[in-house]
Amino acid sequence: MNSISVRALLIRGMLAGLAAGAVALVVAYFLGESSVDAAIAYEEGHSHEHGGEELVSRAMQSTGGLATGVLVFGVAIGGFAALAFCVALGRIGRFGPRATAALVSLGALLAGYVVPYLKYPPNPPAVGDPDTIGQRTALYFLMVVLSVLLAVAAVILGKRLAPRLGNWNATVAASAAFIAAAGLAYAFLPSFNEVPQGFPGAVLWEFRLATLAIQVTLWTSFGLVFGHLAERLLTPRTSHVDADPSRATVAAN
Repeated sequence: MNSISVRALLIRGMLAGLAAGAVALVVAYFLGESSVDAAIAYEEGHSHEHGGEELVSRAMQSTGGLATGVLVFGVAIGGFAALAFCVALGRIGRFGPRATAALVSLGALLAGYVVPYLKYPPNPPAVGDPDTIGQRTALYFLMVVLSVLLAVAAVILGKRLAPRLGNWNATVAASAAFIAAAGLAYAFLPSFNEVPQGFPGAVLWEFRLATLAIQVTLWTSFGLVFGHLAERLLTPRTSHVDADPSRATVAAN
């Protein structure tokens, strides 16, 4: 793949990420903000500090701030996913652009979010000890890096086993190796249980489900949009003469 195609795919990936971010923004606003508001209300009701002036209003946080964060994140992950697509196309099997985009999106969702999510699920406001936030953040990103590296290693393992075991058995073996390695990471990395006594379990559950729904929406939308754009760029289009039987008949005469 030449540099012009990579550049064109990178631009399309960022545009697809922007579109996916816009869709995820709707989900974030309607599913996530209510649980955030409930968590903030709990925090304010149980805080011993009163009278503090907030630097950014809650209305701005839930609209402009949320939109900026989600859209910028969508553009960023779109660019990275487009580069991953360039590496994966033709190297992970005989898949076309749409299927490769779908597989890259699925892999990014599972390795980049779901696996770390299961070990270190996100918390709404009022949940978590401020003294451990640095450690929790570092461990979460460590889990993300480990998960992505293990996913890449599983793909390489599957390709090497395929000639001997066949594609299906090699995929099952590589998936089992990934799950086992991720399980070891779960076992050895420290866990945190810092939900305060009396915090509403329904609010915590709704917030975590909302964050998962946002990511699923984001990566699903990206895979669909980017797959379409990549296929239009990379798949040769048939000529109008071939597509129009009447013109083909005239040309033959």
